[in-house]
Amino acid sequence: MLRHYESLGLVRPTGRTGAGYREYSSEDIRRIFHIESLRSLGLSLRDVGRALDDPGFAPAELVDGLVRRTRERIARETELLTRLRRIDAAEPAGWEDVLQIVALLQALGSESAGKRQRAALSSVEEVPVPVEALVEAALSETDTNVAGALRWALAQSGDSALAPLAEGLGSPVAEVRRRAVQSIAEIRSDGATALLRDVLTGPDLVIRRYAALALGARGVEDAVPTLVDMIVEEANDVDAADALSTLASRPALADQIATGLVDRLAHGTVDPSARRRLAQALADIPGTTASRALADLSQDEDRAVALTATYILGLRNTD
Repeated sequence: MLRHYESLGLVRPTGRTGAGYREYSSEDIRRIFHIESLRSLGLSLRDVGRALDDPGFAPAELVDGLVRRTRERIARETELLTRLRRIDAAEPAGWEDVLQIVALLQALGSESAGKRQRAALSSVEEVPVPVEALVEAALSETDTNVAGALRWALAQSGDSALAPLAEGLGSPVAEVRRRAVQSIAEIRSDGATALLRDVLTGPDLVIRRYAALALGARGVEDAVPTLVDMIVEEANDVDAADALSTLASRPALADQIATGLVDRLAHGTVDPSARRRLAQALADIPGTTASRALADLSQDEDRAVALTATYILGLRNTD
């Protein structure tokens, strides 16, 4: 190493012994340590020489470049480490499996939506892709068809997908949170239902609504207040009304749902369009509470609301 440094002119021995060995002074030793210190930062030997011998050398630009290159190297190595962990998690039986997993992972990151969709669909049928890779792909996917395929693949993974999807619910990016709750909604398990219940009490209104729709379809009555709000606010109101209708098929819940809709009608701030949507929602809610509310709405000052309620009452009376 010292001979190499000497050949580059980085260090020169002060002299030689009678036997021809190089002699280094304390100043030479200090310079050698300086060289090693700078090398430890990733500087090339050429840059080390400039740093030590050029009085006008300014380190800021060089250090900035080192920081940038180091970050790039860390990103590449982190990506490699993630890929290796995912391959390990898939427990490949042989190199053929390893190569197949690598091919699927590459396809999931392809610029072609068709390739990403095929990879998502084949991830269940062939060598399974680690669930973390599917979750990462699902949370970043913008193509509607590919996103649907990824959610289907995650649904086949079951509860093993819930932990990474729950992390997605905490993302600072609203779109990622939306994709996470949509994926959870397609997993039919008690664990997924519990996670959706937690979302229902969270601060994000958009994902609360997605959770309410999914919970309503599963017969979870906790979703009722949010579903009623969705109808009033015209936010996926048709889907919300369908979910309430599903819940109302349980006699014990029908009156509770009707009461929730009636309570919103009692608010003086509900405009005619909202009253009309509430009337339409009452159409599929059995029981006397819903019928009385519709009778009141048939006398509404807004003609469209009154006609809607009258028409629905007529249908109910003929059933």
